[in-house]
Amino acid sequence: MIIAAADGSALGNPGPAGWAWFVDETRWAAGGWKHATNNQGELKAVLELFRATAHLDDELLVQCDSQYVINSVTKWMPGWKRKGWRKADGKPVMNVELLRELDEAIAGRRYRFEWVKGHIGHELNEAADLRARAVAEAYQRGLEIPTGPGWGGTSPSDAAAPVLQVEPPLPVTDVAPSDVASQLDDDRALDDAALFEFDDPSADWLTMTLELTTEEHTRLIERARAAGVPPEEFLRGLI
Repeated sequence: MIIAAADGSALGNPGPAGWAWFVDETRWAAGGWKHATNNQGELKAVLELFRATAHLDDELLVQCDSQYVINSVTKWMPGWKRKGWRKADGKPVMNVELLRELDEAIAGRRYRFEWVKGHIGHELNEAADLRARAVAEAYQRGLEIPTGPGWGGTSPSDAAAPVLQVEPPLPVTDVAPSDVASQLDDDRALDDAALFEFDDPSADWLTMTLELTTEEHTRLIERARAAGVPPEEFLRGLI
């Protein structure tokens, strides 16, 4: 069995957005858009995970903190398809293009979903979240997008897992996400801003001493590594 986490992140929701799936340090991938929603990132992460493992016969356990994604695949999708991809009220299903692609990707696959609570230290979920957010932040700052190694052992010519560094913009329709966990992105951005305090913001140059706990330092190093930049440069980007 393959155990993997999939997660999405959108700064501002909608805003610069990223997606990521993670198995281990040698098998993960990420990507994103300049403008998308958290739900779109969550769907894309699961979609790319299925595409990356399409050449394997193993059962896939997808750990996901988005109940929207899990319910879409396991509960709502059959009814949506019967109604021509419309909801019970007759309105079009949001994010239908991603959902259609996901419907094709899961056909014939052995899989199951496991809901995990986000942002509580779950190892795989945190790793996926870290990488998805790194992509969103890279788009926000105009930095190189950290796409990851993909599935270990595959070559760039393998068509099963295309990982695009720059993806076409998505139509943003789900600006009110159904799962509460997606709202935490804004809170975390505020936490980052609160790390810094300046005595004289009018000065041309400022000297700053930053004290971090061991946990905060570890998080900084991981996020800088995921973004592909030194920790000092990552900090300057946050400032």
